[in-house]
Amino acid sequence: MNLRDIAFKNLLRRKAKALFVLAGLAIGVSTVVALISFVDAMTRNINHKLEKYGANILIVPKTENLSLTYGGLSLGGVSFEMREIREQDLSRIRSIKNAANVAGLGPMVFGVVSVEGKRVLLAGVDFEANWILKPWWKIDGAAPGEKGVVLGSETAAVLGLNQGSSVSIKGGEFVVSGILKQTGSQDDQLIFMPLKTAQSILNKEGLVSMAEVAALCKDCPIDAMVGQISEVVPGAKVMAIQQVVKGRMEALAQFKKFSYGVSIVVVLVGSLVVLVTMMGSVRERTEEIGIFRAIGFRKSHVFKIVLLEAGFISAAAGI
Repeated sequence: MNLRDIAFKNLLRRKAKALFVLAGLAIGVSTVVALISFVDAMTRNINHKLEKYGANILIVPKTENLSLTYGGLSLGGVSFEMREIREQDLSRIRSIKNAANVAGLGPMVFGVVSVEGKRVLLAGVDFEANWILKPWWKIDGAAPGEKGVVLGSETAAVLGLNQGSSVSIKGGEFVVSGILKQTGSQDDQLIFMPLKTAQSILNKEGLVSMAEVAALCKDCPIDAMVGQISEVVPGAKVMAIQQVVKGRMEALAQFKKFSYGVSIVVVLVGSLVVLVTMMGSVRERTEEIGIFRAIGFRKSHVFKIVLLEAGFISAAAGI
């Protein structure tokens, strides 16, 4: 009979204690595995949700002027001619090193128009890309066709227009295909129409006022992407929306720290349970150990028997 057989038979003779330790370890192992799996799934889910927040990189024309607005509040009457970005330059973004991380690219063109005797900001957008960049958009109605527009909620209220109303813009007749539900952003105060149509009536064919990029950046370096885009669109200023990026990273870091911390605590508690139980078992088996020593077992043999018992229980708990 070898040491392994002796250790196994000792466990069979002390089934109650062995089962107690086994249950404790099994609960600990299950807790750690479940917690890490949960946090891993939660991390992926959070990252997926955060990516749906929309654009996290902005591309705007370079300018030497400083903006005199904050939170939508204008603090001065300074005005200047808006420079534009060539639309064809934006197509190069699809060729950058991290192009696979570009989930959506939405060019936009802006211009001030007169509607119903009021000056309103008109925005030409790529609606297909806009659903990726702004998934929170909800439209009462439908996306506009070539001769359609979508009104922001505030714009519709001020102009007194509804879905199906006709509106004259720059001498052209358009139909209100939908009303954008309130977003709490500047979008509520705009008129939206397809990009090509807006470029035509604003005499800005081939030009865009800005572009938004939604980057899937779980593993990609956002700063590197900003640099890569700046290289292929030299006439533009490329900025990362730091609040989105930092918020994403901080959220993921907090979840990971929490999971690791709890896992360490569970492992320590499980280790203490095994240690205390085995120490108690050794004290209770003083007579048995004395017999082992009397028949020629060395201290190392007795120690191996105890370790084998702990190993059997731990292996069973892990399985």
